[in-house]
Amino acid sequence: MAKFSALILIAVIRLAVALPSYESLVGLNEREINEYIARHGVAEIPNPPLPLADGSIKLVNNPSHPFIPAGPTDIRGPCPALNTLASHGYLPRSGVARPDQIVTAVMEGLNLGNDFAKFLAYQAFLMNGNPLTNLMSIGMKTPGTGPDPPKPALVGGLSQHGTFEGDTSMTRVDAFFGDQAVFNEDLFQKFIATSAKFGFNGTYDINAAAELRNDRLQDSIKTNPQLVFTSPRIISAYSEAVFPTIFFVDGRLNNRQLTIDAARHFFDFQMMPADFHRQPAPVNFTMVDPLTKAIFNKHPFSPGVNHGKNNFVLQPQTPPLADFCGIYEDIVLRVIPGQYPRPHGVLRKALNKNLGFLFGAVHAEHNCTQVFPFGRD
Repeated sequence: MAKFSALILIAVIRLAVALPSYESLVGLNEREINEYIARHGVAEIPNPPLPLADGSIKLVNNPSHPFIPAGPTDIRGPCPALNTLASHGYLPRSGVARPDQIVTAVMEGLNLGNDFAKFLAYQAFLMNGNPLTNLMSIGMKTPGTGPDPPKPALVGGLSQHGTFEGDTSMTRVDAFFGDQAVFNEDLFQKFIATSAKFGFNGTYDINAAAELRNDRLQDSIKTNPQLVFTSPRIISAYSEAVFPTIFFVDGRLNNRQLTIDAARHFFDFQMMPADFHRQPAPVNFTMVDPLTKAIFNKHPFSPGVNHGKNNFVLQPQTPPLADFCGIYEDIVLRVIPGQYPRPHGVLRKALNKNLGFLFGAVHAEHNCTQVFPFGRD
């Protein structure tokens, strides 16, 4: 742990020294940014972490990782898991992290399997992070991720609407109605009510997840005139519905039944319950995929967007949830090139390296074919 903390400190110091004039870069064109890169260089990109040497059950709310509430300059965002991991120091408490740090944090703190962890981290990073500095905000856009690549890259952090974060969240409002990254008590009361009605003994289980996932979609169709429920949001929407039934449940129980008290801790307080243990073994796609399929099959849908309230228009060109490889290709061939239409030089190399990490996670358990939006190195 001391070594890991030292690496974080080195990264922070390096960023402060190597990127001293962020504000002066605002509005610079691609040529000028490339000149800046030539002078100052870019961050090294470490390979993704290997699987845990010890993936057994473990006390994770422990003295080495005490809960400390986010300070006034610390960033938190729409993902309760990452917020909680930052508040316990598994991620940098600032809320700005490298994708490999995110992989390590979700493995160590919650026991996500290596491939599942890499898929989530590198997918989010490629859409919301900064390939030049190898940093991403787990919340709002921040100068802490360094000078941005050329437009139209967003580098908006996980709070950037329409990529990792999106409409129909279980405990956050749609962006049309306000700040989509902030915990919403009214929606959490719906979470409680749905769990009481459909979950086993009032817990949030797979049955409650299926009903709440459908209820949030139907509510947004009726009320949000700008609803977008297509790739890549559909995969994160269903993953986030299943995620708490696994990773927010103490590993000693491992019963897929999340108590409301534990849910309150993660979603609202951004902290682990006292004496919380991670899952007893690494959890990968082989466990998550059947659960997402189960809640989808209870209330099937077709991807689409609203053209005004209650006017949901299907988008047949969007791959459905069942087409994992199609969603991978949509992210890689449409979403990411939308932000980086003509990358070259070190930016292209950085993107291709991270795309390779993403495919490595995808290929491990899904027989997808690798695609190359920016050509092969």
